[in-house]
Amino acid sequence: MNFFNEVGKKGIGTRLRLLTEKITEDAAHLYKLYKVDLEPKWWPVFYLLSTRDEMAITEIAREIGHSHPSISKIIREMSAKELVIEKKDKTDGRRNIVSLSKKGKQLVEKIQDQYRDVDKAIEEILSKTRNNLWKAIEEWEFMLEQKTLLRRVMEQKKIREGSDVEIVEYTPKYRKAFKELNEEWIYAYFDMEEADRKALDNPKGYILDKGGCILVALLNGKPVGVCALKKMEDPEYDYELAKMAVSSEARGKGIGWLLGKAAIAKAKDLGAKRIYLESNTRLEAAINLYHKMGFQKVVGHATPYERCNIQMGLSIS
Repeated sequence: MNFFNEVGKKGIGTRLRLLTEKITEDAAHLYKLYKVDLEPKWWPVFYLLSTRDEMAITEIAREIGHSHPSISKIIREMSAKELVIEKKDKTDGRRNIVSLSKKGKQLVEKIQDQYRDVDKAIEEILSKTRNNLWKAIEEWEFMLEQKTLLRRVMEQKKIREGSDVEIVEYTPKYRKAFKELNEEWIYAYFDMEEADRKALDNPKGYILDKGGCILVALLNGKPVGVCALKKMEDPEYDYELAKMAVSSEARGKGIGWLLGKAAIAKAKDLGAKRIYLESNTRLEAAINLYHKMGFQKVVGHATPYERCNIQMGLSIS
């Protein structure tokens, strides 16, 4: 096992597969040893049917956690060995009902000694190991039901890539990036509006000189995301979170989240108590991001944007 000591935890899939193959190979020999005419892959279906009078294929698939086509294939193979009987459901002709045949039921009696000996052998192994594999498998199954390994790896990828992102304050050298990044998403979904032009053509006069600020996300020194805090003259809100944009090439790295959290922190530093934003529900990812940051839907504020169909607010006091 030097290979797995070398590769570490990232080799878990290969290691589990090899262990499964080893146990499956032994299982095939066990059936021959006890003169039980079964294939290892049939056993979950065989066992279920041995505890029920009959079952629909969909029920078997759901109980075992296999796909319907894979269970159908196993049933066909077992039927060819005359171990099961398959028939149409009388109440629903679309469902196939399966039960053990006479030969299959005889096999249930024959396999009992094998069950007892296998249980004792497994118990012996568990008694001599420091870690209980059976309990560990249960724990892993539970954890992966809560969140798949794929999802967990994707999250780690986002964290790693996010650590390469630096959030800086706007300087004139980022004026072109501020405009181009916003134009990219606006033209992808909507038409450019007059309020867009004012902000993008003159960010200094429209945002900065009026008490606002602009943040820029740099990935390896390249601007890939921007957002602005626009000072508001409103009795309810201090700043508007506006003009958030992330390059299409840099999406999926959590940059929008980093920008949003940085903007909220900046607003708090500026003494803000509440932040406001406007968006459109077509921008599903953006709306989900705002909800994740704590924004809630509000109504009743005038807007200069025709595309605005949702308004949201956040208390940060």
